[in-house]
Amino acid sequence: MSSRKIVIDPITRLEGHGKIAIILDDEGNCLRAYFQVPELRGFEKFLQGRHAEDAPIITPRICGVCPTAHHTASVKALDDLYKAPPPSPALKIREMFYNLFMLEDHALHFYVLSGPDFIVGPDAPRAERNIVGVMNKVGKELVLRIITIRKRIRKMMEIIGGRTIHPVFGMPGGISRPLSIEQVKEIRALADEALSLSLITLEMFKKIVLGNKSYLQLIESEAYTHRTYYMGMVDGKNRVNFYDGLIRVIDPKGREIAKFHPSKYLEHISERVEPWTYVTFTYLRKVGWKGFIDGENSGIYSVAPLARLNASEGMATPIAQEAFEEMYESLGGRPVHYTLANHWARVIEMIYAAERVKELSEDPEIESKDIRNTNFSEPSVGIGAVEAPRGTLIHHYETDENGVIKRANLLVATQHNAARISLSIDKAARSLIRKGEISDGLLNMVEMAFRAYDPCLACATHEYGSMPLSFYLYDQRGNLKKILHPNG
Repeated sequence: MSSRKIVIDPITRLEGHGKIAIILDDEGNCLRAYFQVPELRGFEKFLQGRHAEDAPIITPRICGVCPTAHHTASVKALDDLYKAPPPSPALKIREMFYNLFMLEDHALHFYVLSGPDFIVGPDAPRAERNIVGVMNKVGKELVLRIITIRKRIRKMMEIIGGRTIHPVFGMPGGISRPLSIEQVKEIRALADEALSLSLITLEMFKKIVLGNKSYLQLIESEAYTHRTYYMGMVDGKNRVNFYDGLIRVIDPKGREIAKFHPSKYLEHISERVEPWTYVTFTYLRKVGWKGFIDGENSGIYSVAPLARLNASEGMATPIAQEAFEEMYESLGGRPVHYTLANHWARVIEMIYAAERVKELSEDPEIESKDIRNTNFSEPSVGIGAVEAPRGTLIHHYETDENGVIKRANLLVATQHNAARISLSIDKAARSLIRKGEISDGLLNMVEMAFRAYDPCLACATHEYGSMPLSFYLYDQRGNLKKILHPNG
């Protein structure tokens, strides 16, 4: 049987670089689709030989979208490394800062990266699937308001964190400086605006997406459905928490199968490599790797907004809890297996983040000057975790007695999702591409299968001791002259 290949390269509206290769049979039906990450980083190597206190400054350079998540996970790993738990006010300021980040990052994805797919339309002309197309649909006034609020949030993050993109305020045992009374007042005012923005976004989602029967059918379609395990961080009442808590895992039927402290992650999570990509694939160690299949017998699991909500039993703030209950009532109860429902879950998390910022800004401790514990112990091993916008992020450092890193392991959200993303792309391509009928809109709908996870490929790609990809050398006329395989 002959075959031909379609390559989507580069895939768009995500962080990092990736491509999709779709293999067709001689009748034009999709045989298999591969999700490939061809870039290489290697931050775990860069960290070796550096002092651990450099890590919160180095690791945010992995990408420009989620540096705050890396900075915070890194600082929490240093708290653990030096056995220096921060004072309560420092923890609350860190959590407030982190929720500001979650809010603005989710807004970026909803309106700029994934929003064009639904607000403008999955098969709309390519030139219209962007923020300008969104503005034409929802109105210039609303878009300018969204941009203004997001700009104010990022400015506030700069005031608290020292920088917007690469924050510098987190230190082992606390933070570098307290908040002033004026800054706290500004944050309180901003929280009201941010909550308003989140509620407007929810209403827009209901009107434009849920109000469109064909969109709702797309969300619930088998082409975008996988029955996998789900993982997310929860508080003491099994409610979503972005900053701290235990990691909870549920099976495809919604039953809790594990709940553990982040320091125990190696007992539950394992990694594997495939020869066609630099991303590593994680799976549940006790269930095992059974290949790229879903179901209860496969150790593939998911993180990100929908997984976080699936792995929890609710939200810790009132308006977000109402939205949580409405989503699950509408989609048939927990867990929801529809990949595209990540967009709905993301909006609910925007509401939670805004409510949590407001709660913390009104806490009297937020004005305290007691912001650091400098009673350090001799360093050895430190592990810290947060919920990044894209899912669970774990930093693990091992040092000598002087705090110089000997080994580092970063387990990032898109690694947790990599196997399920591969499943999603393959299933969408097989479902949508038939009898050689291929259009730009149809290929965009294949891309929607990964975009829902909001992947960050720059974070996920890992050096793993080998070079599985090849170099293609062309002459100046574009003729292929040689293919080099680094491993021979």
